This record gives sequence, structure tokens and C-alpha cells, in this order.
Amino acid sequence: MAAHAAVPARRRVSTNGWGLPVATGVLYGLYAEVNARDGGALSWGQFWLGLISAVVLAVALYALRRYGRALPREARAAAWGALAGIAVGFLYSVTGASIYSSVVLGVIVGLVTAGAAFYLFYTHEDAAGHPAPW
Repeated sequence: MAAHAAVPARRRVSTNGWGLPVATGVLYGLYAEVNARDGGALSWGQFWLGLISAVVLAVALYALRRYGRALPREARAAAWGALAGIAVGFLYSVTGASIYSSVVLGVIVGLVTAGAAFYLFYTHEDAAGHPAPW
């Protein structure tokens, strides 16, 4: 008769939620704003640059972590590589470097990240794409 008075089970805290993407996005946004400021005073444009870049990266990280399992391992590795390459290339371009050096750095980081992610996914999944049992 006292089933209604039972204490509800607590939800487990998961890193697949918004915690890790938001923390990474905030740090990324602060770093973008500091790079754009270049030692001067903070302006509203730099503030909005940092805020928008933080929100975009946090949403992209959340979406990739949450829905990335639906992709095959090759496409998932390419998505992680693209996200890392775009993020690093953008941060480097904010410093005032040339667009060519920003693109080259972004492509290099993207290819290395995609290769590392593919290796990780390939060695930790079976042929059907399910996580390894260990």
C-alpha cells in the first residue's frame, strides 16, 4: 500500500548530456574572443563572436556525440575530423593569419583527427558497428 510513497530513483549523471559540450563551447568561445581582442579592450563585436562561436561548437558537439552512432564509422570519423578542422582553422583565422595558412592548418588537423577517430572506431567496434563487449 505504500508504493506511492517510495522514493523515486535518481537519474544518473551522464557525460552525453549538455555538460561536456557546454564546457568545451565556453572555453572555445573565450579563446576565440581573446584571440580576436589581441590584447586590447573588449568590444561588443568580440563578445558576440565569442558567444556565437561557443554556442555553435557546443551544439555541434552535442549533436555529434548524441546522434553520431547512427552514422557508419567512416562517416562518423569524417564528421569528427571536419568538426575539429573547422574549429581549429577558425580559431587560427581569428588571430589575423592569412586564409591560406588557416585552411592548411584546418585541413591537416581535420585529416589527423579523422584518421585517429576512424582507427578508434574501427578497433572498438565489430563488423556490424556495435561497440566491443569489453
